[in-house]
Amino acid sequence: MIPVLFHIGPLAVYSYGMMMAIGFLAADYVITLQCRSRGITTEYASSIVVWGAIIGISASRLLDIFNNFSAYWADPKSMIFSGSGFVWYGGMFGGILGTYLVSRYYKIGFLKTIDMCAPALAIGQALGRIGCQLSGDGDWGLPSTLPWAMAYPRAIVGWNSETVLKLDSHGQLVSGFFPGVRVHPAPIYETLLYTGVFLVLWRLRGRGWADGRLFYLYLILAGAARILVEFIRINPRVFAGLSEAQLVGIGMIIFGSSAWYFSGDKREAVPGKEALRA
Repeated sequence: MIPVLFHIGPLAVYSYGMMMAIGFLAADYVITLQCRSRGITTEYASSIVVWGAIIGISASRLLDIFNNFSAYWADPKSMIFSGSGFVWYGGMFGGILGTYLVSRYYKIGFLKTIDMCAPALAIGQALGRIGCQLSGDGDWGLPSTLPWAMAYPRAIVGWNSETVLKLDSHGQLVSGFFPGVRVHPAPIYETLLYTGVFLVLWRLRGRGWADGRLFYLYLILAGAARILVEFIRINPRVFAGLSEAQLVGIGMIIFGSSAWYFSGDKREAVPGKEALRA
């Protein structure tokens, strides 16, 4: 576990930030490959990643500040100079907004664009979770005795009674800390799941589906992945025993499934091949 890689003067270079940067570079490469295959300038890929990153990271941090305002108010500088504190769906929705604005500027179809972004989102999330694992930013799971359970003694958010939590008989989070406690390495689980999502989407690209369909599949798969991991994550349960992230995941699956269904009668031809007929 390496929360801080090195310092440049008063500024710390965090392992989470480094992995996030690598995730954006991987996303840029994935989108660039698809731009080339579609005859679109590769400058488009870089613009999507840059503006998706700027708006996505800003939205992610703002949502975390909103959810934990009292903690940030007690330490205002942590709103900017912190290696943790990002909400994944805030980043996703912010990134989608940034992508929409870029697609309008370049006058390239938004649905076509988010299809190119779907695999990139998945691999970016997979790499980002490696950053969570390296930094110990509190994304670990509930206490566990499984052979691969681990401790995070150098976690950037601390490894103590306030950060190691468990669910009581009423489904409320309480301290689960004791000497030698180990927890589910949830970031590793998510890395494996999102890598699987990426491989599925990458294999299915260019199938001649209607624009937007690959992204709708991403919403379904990514939503399901997050719902599964949340069962062992230490996030508060807010409704019917589910966390906020699980409710968002359910919404992603419902929207993605509905959009997939209603776009099913629109087929596009793969270049050089005839479109499949229903």
